[in-house]
Amino acid sequence: MSTNENNSGDNKKSLHFIETIVEKDLQDGRNDGRIQTRFPPEPNGYLHIGHAKAICLDFGIAEEYGGICNLRFDDTNPVKEDVEYVDSIMEDIRWLGFHWENVYYASDYFGQLWDFAVRLIQEGKAYVDEQSAEEIARQKGTPTVPGIHSPYRDRPIGESLELFEKMNSGEVAEGKMVLRAKIDMASSNMHMRDPIMYRVIHIPHHRTGTKWKAYPMYDFAHGQSDYFEGVTHSLCTLEFEVHRPLYDWFLDQLTEKDYRPRQIEFNRLNMTYTMMSKRRLLQLVQEKLVNGWDDPRMPTLCGLRRRGYTPESIRHFVDNIGYTKYDGVIDVSLLEHSIREDLNKKAMRVSGVIDPVKLVLTNYPEGQTEELDAVNNPEDDSMGTRLVTFSRELWIERDDFMEDAPKKYFRLTPGNEVRLKNAYIVKCTGCDKDENGRVTSVYAEYDPQTKSGLPEANRKVKGTIHWVSAGHSIDAEVRLYDRLFTVEDPAGEKDKDFRNLLNPDSLIVKSHCKVEAFLKDAAPFERFQFQRIGYFSVDPDTTAGKLVFNRTVSLKDSWNKIKSKQS
Repeated sequence: MSTNENNSGDNKKSLHFIETIVEKDLQDGRNDGRIQTRFPPEPNGYLHIGHAKAICLDFGIAEEYGGICNLRFDDTNPVKEDVEYVDSIMEDIRWLGFHWENVYYASDYFGQLWDFAVRLIQEGKAYVDEQSAEEIARQKGTPTVPGIHSPYRDRPIGESLELFEKMNSGEVAEGKMVLRAKIDMASSNMHMRDPIMYRVIHIPHHRTGTKWKAYPMYDFAHGQSDYFEGVTHSLCTLEFEVHRPLYDWFLDQLTEKDYRPRQIEFNRLNMTYTMMSKRRLLQLVQEKLVNGWDDPRMPTLCGLRRRGYTPESIRHFVDNIGYTKYDGVIDVSLLEHSIREDLNKKAMRVSGVIDPVKLVLTNYPEGQTEELDAVNNPEDDSMGTRLVTFSRELWIERDDFMEDAPKKYFRLTPGNEVRLKNAYIVKCTGCDKDENGRVTSVYAEYDPQTKSGLPEANRKVKGTIHWVSAGHSIDAEVRLYDRLFTVEDPAGEKDKDFRNLLNPDSLIVKSHCKVEAFLKDAAPFERFQFQRIGYFSVDPDTTAGKLVFNRTVSLKDSWNKIKSKQS
């Protein structure tokens, strides 16, 4: 929830507009002072970062005001739904740190919804329509042209009741009949023009099997499910604002007491360089353009988890962007800033060399080693220190040496000095190259009087580089992940195939990396800062003989630098 302070300077936080509505309802005694929300995902895919915003709001409001939040699966369409998605949704909510009071399914209410639909037919407020989907769409008109009544709109009530039973008995083929509410074909709101309540689907349901052949539409099931459960505040994204009159119309026909849920809409999360469409995400997975739903380039919560994001960083990000009544686009760099800020406080600093080249200290005694103190996290003294082994032969980053360096290059180059982090100042003396001109070894001399921590080690040099001991390091694979798309608004590029907008450098695999031996027992999902490089998480592909790290995020935002240069 929001933690911004108000302008009065005290510690009372500013309320976002939904909190203001909830507090007003509590003051007015609405629904006997109860607060009950629900998170209602459709189990037809994996949750993504956009869902995290809704989760934080639905569960957060309940927590903040002493209410309850239920998890309700909107399983009204057996064509796309699967138990796999149910399990993954539950796992993601738990990972974010939330607890639901009860688990419900829209299918729990199929019987009550059916009875309500029958009642609407009996009251002359619903009818069975035998027109095709195309005919119904044409007769609905346009926002400026009234619709035309269906030829079946005034069919006898008994006939509609009989046909409705047949829709569920298996006697009616898919697409041959629908049940429609009889409202207003001239309404300025297209959703009120005799909306479809039920359609026929012959695919077995993952919970109810073949019991039902007629399935309720979302607009019919949504509000009634809220009502049956006792929801007080039904929080939806802005695209459902135009559906609210229909939500209320159905409730008008159903409610017989003071209690009544209310629908409130908030802005959905749209983020740069990211696509949130479940259909597009499914395509990415099915066409193997990514490596599954939990690919660390995906905006799915399981993908972000595998990449190394923490639940705290996601909740903090959602809290910071807030809730409004208008849509906008959030820069993905804000999400990246959130994880940098979180891991800066939590992650142990270690040395990892992504593209190694050997550095030989020619004046360091052969066979000698020493143990040097390294601070685990300068932001948290309680994390202590550890010992790292220093030796004559080290691995350094290839980028940290340049034979012919420009004037402001402050790393290793012949004749130049740098400090080896936590160790000594060394002076580069030259290098060896292979027949292709590629550097194979770099040579330097160390100054034994410049050991880090000694009083006489105060001599300043402009560059510091990291390293690992060649004889005391282990091999690792490092996967350098970056943004999946090359354009800020891939969803907005309607005239382009989204596949052509994929970033060819969104995954670069480095197979011959060197890391501290200290990391040999690192477990999947453990997070570290590779000094000077970025934050990394141990991938579940890690085995006893092979460490695999995923880059969560670089230490700094390189994309903004690239954009500023391009502009």
